[in-house]
Formats: sequence, C-alpha cells, structure tokens
Amino acid sequence: MATSREIHLAARPHGVPQPTDFALVEVEVPEPADGEVLIRNAYMSVDPSMRPRMNDVKSYLPPFQVGEAMSGGAVGQVVASRNDRVPVGSWVVNWLGWREFALSDGRGLMPVDPAIAPISTALGVLGMPGLTAWVGLLDIGRPEPGETVYVSGAAGAVGSLAGQIAKLKGCRVIGSAGSPEKVAWLQELGFDETFDYRQTDAREALRDGIDLYFDNVGGEALEVALSALRTHGRVVACGAISQYNATERPPGPRNMSYIVTKRLRIEGFIVIDHFDKFPAFLAEVGPWVRDGKVAYRETVVDGLERAPEALLGLLSGENIGKMLVKIGPDA
Repeated sequence: MATSREIHLAARPHGVPQPTDFALVEVEVPEPADGEVLIRNAYMSVDPSMRPRMNDVKSYLPPFQVGEAMSGGAVGQVVASRNDRVPVGSWVVNWLGWREFALSDGRGLMPVDPAIAPISTALGVLGMPGLTAWVGLLDIGRPEPGETVYVSGAAGAVGSLAGQIAKLKGCRVIGSAGSPEKVAWLQELGFDETFDYRQTDAREALRDGIDLYFDNVGGEALEVALSALRTHGRVVACGAISQYNATERPPGPRNMSYIVTKRLRIEGFIVIDHFDKFPAFLAEVGPWVRDGKVAYRETVVDGLERAPEALLGLLSGENIGKMLVKIGPDA
C-alpha cells in the first residue's frame, strides 16, 4: 500500500475558518481493484465554493463531513491502473483533491493533454473556472457588441476571463478588484475601466450605467449594480464571496424594486449543469489562450499542508487569478 496525506475537516467553522478547523492526516492507499486507477495529484484547485461546503447546509453539492477528507478539483497522473480506458502515465482531472494520492473508479475523470498548455491550466483558464466564465457570460448573460459589461471580483480566475471574453465579443468592460496590483493587472488585460472597490465609490465608478453585471461578489456590490443597470439590463449571478463567512444571514439588496421598474433579468447558474459544453468551450477558448488573446495568472501555494492557508487567502482576496496548491510532480 502507498501512503498519502489528506486534509480533513476537523470542525465546522463559525465565520472565518481557523487553522484548527482542518487536520493533516496520513492514510494508506490500497492498490487499485478492477476498474480502478491510482492518481498522484500534481495540483489542487482552491475555489470559493469550498467555504459553504464546510457548513452543514444542504446545497447543490453535499457538505464536507467532519473527520473526513475534503474534496475538490485536482489534476494528476495515473501511476497504477486496472482500467483499460485510463492507462498508466495519462493525466486526468479528478474531483478528489485535498489529497496527494487519489483512488478512483474511473468515473468523472477528464483526460488532459499536457502538451497543449501547462497542466495547471486544466484547473483554471482551461478548466472549471474557465467554463464558468464562458457559460456565464455567453449563455446566461448574452452580451451584445457595444454593451457595457461590469465584472466584480474581476481579478479572480472567473472574473478575469469573463472580462476578456466580453472584450473579444465587442463589449466595453468595467472591472473592480480589491488592490492596486489587481487593478493594474486588469488594465494590462485591456479592461476599459477599472477601480479598486476599497478606494473608490462604486456608485461613482458606474455612474454612466451598465447593461450587464457579472456578479462574483453579491451583497453591496449587487445593490450598487442594480442601481447602475440600464433598462432591460441583466445580472449573471455567479457567486457571492462577500457573504461566505457571514455568521448571520445578510439582508438582501434594498433596491430590488429596480428589477420591476427597469425590467431586469437576474439569472443564477451552476457550472456543473453545463459540463456537456466543455468541448465547445475548449474549442473556442483554447486557441485564444494559445494565441495570447486571453491571458491568465496563477497564485500557487506549495505543499498540501498549506491548502487551508490557500483557502483562507482566497477568501480574503490574496490571490490574483487562479488559486492553486502544488502537491506533486509537474508534467
């Protein structure tokens, strides 16, 4: 048997998670049985949706269980296989992250070609965050050339790509982020207007109006956007990271009447409902990445033991682009 380190949920957090809410555990990993494969993970994805799963609340994904390994996206190499469809040496995305070695029955694995792009991009710009941006903007938001698109949390993995896609589709793009360094990166990406929400009044920054709001933040940012939206504007409700550590249920925006008076459309979505679109997404976004029409950044934390630190950093806005944990050999 191989041994593997895992991160377990040690306690359910109240508000901001603490290091004591996590436990680093060493376990034995058996040899694969018929149909199974053993994967040595190279990178683990760190996503905002992991925070709500630490609560014992019913949602679209089951909550993490206290005393058990946490899970999430990871990319790794198959080191042992008894599954003819997944040979030894192949690289795959799996949903068994927060561990160095993952034993899989082969279901849900997505093949990755390490020759196309750095293997880490399978968890970022060419992975689930990328699909989230692409589906959310184009299928849910449906922007038209010449419209003004506002993206909050624009320096994150999803927001940065959503803004760049909007530019490629002929839109004027405004992006907000939480530091001068992040704002500078948005300017490098070609956003037409940018602002640091910690330094600038968002209402003033959006005074000329917007047609489409890609919401990664929720809360006050959504309230401001509802005021700024023009008649027949749309909101793509992707996330609400500003509320994930709340200890009490936050009040809704105080100006919901705008939904009626401006004839707004607000639509939420969950990317797992759109995995069938992965081939079309890769066919369009893959060449943009290859040709430099789309740029991306990654914030990489080294070592599985630092995965909780990476999650806390993500929730406090320390990352630029995709937050990853490197936990094994690269391609």
